[in-house]
Amino acid sequence: MTEKQFNDLSSLAAYLPSRRSGRPRDMVAPGPSDAQIEEIVSIALRTPDHGKLAPWRVISVGDDQRSRLAQGIHAAYLKERPDAGRMEMESLESMACFAPTLLVLLSSPVESTKIPLWEQELSCGAFAMNMLHAAHAMGFVGGWITGWPAFNDDVRDLFGAAPEKIAGFFYFGTCTAEPVERPRPALRDILSRWTPPATE
Repeated sequence: MTEKQFNDLSSLAAYLPSRRSGRPRDMVAPGPSDAQIEEIVSIALRTPDHGKLAPWRVISVGDDQRSRLAQGIHAAYLKERPDAGRMEMESLESMACFAPTLLVLLSSPVESTKIPLWEQELSCGAFAMNMLHAAHAMGFVGGWITGWPAFNDDVRDLFGAAPEKIAGFFYFGTCTAEPVERPRPALRDILSRWTPPATE
């Protein structure tokens, strides 16, 4: 596959094997409008969801809120690592500034239910992938990032509260550079035929 063949929108059958995320730092305007963000999330609502729990939430971070998010990440990191260097801090803070559109996806499990937590987390992961598919279908490029801020409780508390977790930061926009392929596992290492255990 050549770089020009990524995210081929000529058909669903062409898109799925060519889907490729973009690098958030390479994304520029235009990004999705407010109406398109609503459409992206609405499409993702069609995610499999055992028990109809909707164990996920999405928070849009506006352009005028990026510096506040950067400050929150800065404070949380210094609290955990007071001796952090300037380069470390700038790298983390930059996560708040990538791309024209930033959405934060929270895994929001429903604890008073018989549906296992693992199933709810799987549903959140599927929701995340569907947001990427929806944005790509609109002609944008998307990227899903975690990193240190996604696993820090103080950063999580900027958006929600326990038992919620940040499933990822989602960036959408127009890419300034063609995506490049990443290594993929060999199919033979992933797909196998079941061999039932021997019976006595």
